[in-house]
Amino acid sequence: MNHVKGAPERSISRVGLTALIALVSIAAVGMYMGPSSSAATSGTGSASASPVGPQQVAGFRSDAWYLPDTELLGFVEISEGPFLMGGDVTTDPQALDHERWSAASAQGMVNVPTFYLGRSEVTVAQFRAFVEATGFAADVRVFQAPPEYPVRPISWTDALAYSRWLQSEMEASPSTPPVLRELFGEGWRVTLPSEAEWEKAARGADGRLYPWGNEPRADRANFGETGTMPVASFDCSECPYPVFDMSGNVWEWTRSPYEPYPYDASDDRESLEADALWVIRGGSYQDSARELRAASRAAAGPGVRRPFIGFRVAISRF
Repeated sequence: MNHVKGAPERSISRVGLTALIALVSIAAVGMYMGPSSSAATSGTGSASASPVGPQQVAGFRSDAWYLPDTELLGFVEISEGPFLMGGDVTTDPQALDHERWSAASAQGMVNVPTFYLGRSEVTVAQFRAFVEATGFAADVRVFQAPPEYPVRPISWTDALAYSRWLQSEMEASPSTPPVLRELFGEGWRVTLPSEAEWEKAARGADGRLYPWGNEPRADRANFGETGTMPVASFDCSECPYPVFDMSGNVWEWTRSPYEPYPYDASDDRESLEADALWVIRGGSYQDSARELRAASRAAAGPGVRRPFIGFRVAISRF
């Protein structure tokens, strides 16, 4: 699955003509790709890195895995409720066919249970703490940026490995906030957000096109540029939730396999499947405003690592 050759044919057999349209559009913007090396195919990294961790990063806790220095270590509650998912060309001229809900309806109402989402993308410092603690064989490129920048290039399997490590660390640590400790005791887990969780956090319940409203804004996201910026560089007081960089900077992995709409929460899973493509959301620093829309969706194989793909984590009930 991780190789370009033959991947579209396997995907078409699973998701049909709608997905074919999606894959064509993804390929057009460089999103549907195979890895550039056998190391990327393995999902375990191209080289064993031996980084020297930062001592302090402003706004982050060096004694708590370099997570944000907030009451819940950067996790933001997204309360239960419905939202309008998908793209409607009548209200959004840039909507694509694979964003349409069904033949009968352009969008669908989805009720998302309460979950907690990382307020920003996982940083270089946070991922470095994981690598230093576990000896994980990361791609050497992940340490080329400063500690407060989003970590990249990251594969889907890299992101899950980090999530599971963070879960075990937080469960064992007395510094974990009581609210989160209670959630873990009830079976909640650190993971990647589902596609629906991600989109609800990005657009809220009013159907807006971008996290801040209905028009692209260069003062709200990093896009159309040549590189990433530190996480949370842009204020977004208009956003429905206090989370940053839902548009731009880096594309973000989800735990949802790429399937045609209507969205089905029962498809969301963390298990690796030979023919699965995994949804990425949010657009990146190099993309146009079209890819930054809250409904925009793309996909890639689980071993793919590209300089415009990173991730953020969530705490969800399982």
